Parts: sequence; structure tokens; C-alpha cells
Amino acid sequence: MQSGIALRASVTSGPGTAKKVQESMSDVSHRPLFNRIAVIGVGLIGGSLARACRDGIASRVIGLDVDQTHLQQALSLGLVDQADDLPVGVEGADLVVVAVPVGAIVGVVRAIAPHLAGGSIVTDVGSVKGDLVAEVEEEIPAGRVYVGGHPITGTERSGPEAWRAGLFRNSLCVLTPTSRTPAEALGKVTRLWETIGSRVISMDPFQHDRIFALVSHLPHVVAYALMAPLLSPTEDGEELLRFSAGGLRDFTRIAASDPVMWRDILIRNRKEVLESIARFQKALQRFEEMIRTQDAAGLMEEFQRAKEIREQLR
Repeated sequence: MQSGIALRASVTSGPGTAKKVQESMSDVSHRPLFNRIAVIGVGLIGGSLARACRDGIASRVIGLDVDQTHLQQALSLGLVDQADDLPVGVEGADLVVVAVPVGAIVGVVRAIAPHLAGGSIVTDVGSVKGDLVAEVEEEIPAGRVYVGGHPITGTERSGPEAWRAGLFRNSLCVLTPTSRTPAEALGKVTRLWETIGSRVISMDPFQHDRIFALVSHLPHVVAYALMAPLLSPTEDGEELLRFSAGGLRDFTRIAASDPVMWRDILIRNRKEVLESIARFQKALQRFEEMIRTQDAAGLMEEFQRAKEIREQLR
């Protein structure tokens, strides 16, 4: 607020001051949003975010990872400015991004908590929020802030070499603030994601988990489950996968995702995931009954409705 008052005052102070004001405003507009960002976990999401932050969002981006091979890859790929060790590598960072599997988030935050700089912001990219948000908030020391985050993007690939330029462009990022989240911190994290091209919305952590259990977690369960009966030979010894075509590849693409990440997501969000599985089982039972009774009209109605919904995803 004080800088705004000073700028307005200088406009009326005499000849030549307009140019000075313009130069001052230009300096502010080119000032990085964060001075030092520490990214913990330099895989697909963390590595892509780290690289995006090097384009004017941060003065310096530090990579941290328990996997030293990943750290060296991140350095050689230019995703980070330097690599450092956990947990001390977060010292001096005004933003810390925790990009590890959801099962490890609380433990990582607990480990780095004594090393967080005063006034720093901690955020994450986890696919589960709910109780996790409250647990992380309990680990954050006074004078530091946590803002839950979930960028809705990615591929089935993992590791630093999977990074992609523009991964977050035109994608959605969900933030999950609580009553303990200062507006200023929420605003800075929002600006971070918007600057790299994401559309940002905020929602309750538990609402987040109910939604993503259906639109993300359930599809992964189905993809993984569908592979199970295809892994064994048929009775006459034929290997089924050699007969597969594009339909199976498209449908099961996400079954190639990181097993550790999805193990943690499904266990963490088990209540909502189990409810989504129950809904899916009811849908399968409807199809089973229509096929058994040769209900052609019913099948056509279901297919048409599904087709119309699927076309909205284009």
C-alpha cells in the first residue's frame, strides 16, 4: 500500500517524474514473484513446475529429492538452478513446493518444518486433500503458511525426463484453502499457477476428494483392474495382449502410471474411492442385466447417453 501512495504522489511532483514512475512500475512488473523456490520431488509435475518457475517467476529454483539420480537428471535437463539436500535445502526459500506421493507429504513437511524461513509458503501438488490438509497444517510452524494445491494435468510417465514444457498451460489447478489460510498467501500461490497458464479455482478439501474419486481415482482403479484378466494366457495358451488394438491401449493408458503414487492416492482417499467403486459396480450390474435379457433398447439408451457425455470432454 505504501508503494502505491508513493507512486501517486510522484505523478504530481513535477516534470520528468512520469518517466521515473514508468521505470519504477516496470521494475515491479519484472520482479520475480518469489526470490527462492524449493521444489521437493523433481518428477513429471515437480520437474515441469520447477522449469516453468525459472522463466521469471523465481530468482532461483532449488531441486530436492531423495533420489540422487533424479536430482542429477533435473540439473542436466536444466529444470533447476541447483540441487540440495533434504531437509536443509529449504532454508531461505520463500516458497516450498512438495511434489512427492501423497503418502509421503506429511512426513516431508514434518522433516522440513524446523528449516522453513519465516513468512515462507508451503504448497503441494497432491491428488488427495481432505484430512491431509489439516494434518499438514498441524506441522507448519507459526509464521509460515500452507496452501493446498492440485494441478489437474499429467501423463502416465514419471521421473524428471518425463517433464514437459507447457504442461500446465490451459489446465485447471485446484487450491484448497481453509480458515487458517491468509488471503495474501492464497493470492501468491494463485498468481504462480496463473502465470504458468493454469486456470485456478478454490474449493473445500473434502469436496475436492469427492469429485476426484469419481473423475480421476475411479478411472485408474478400472484401468488397473481391467489389465488383470488379460495378463494370463487363455485356456488354449494364447496370449491375449497380442490381439489388442487401439481401444485397449487408449482405455488402459493410465494403467502405466506410477504404482507408488496411485497406491498412496487410493489408500489416502479410500472412503470416497470405495463409494465411487460401489457406484461403478451398480452401473456394471445394469449392463450385465441388459445384456442377459437382450434389452437392445436399454443398451442403446445407455450408449447414447454415454456418447453425449464423452463428447463433452473434447
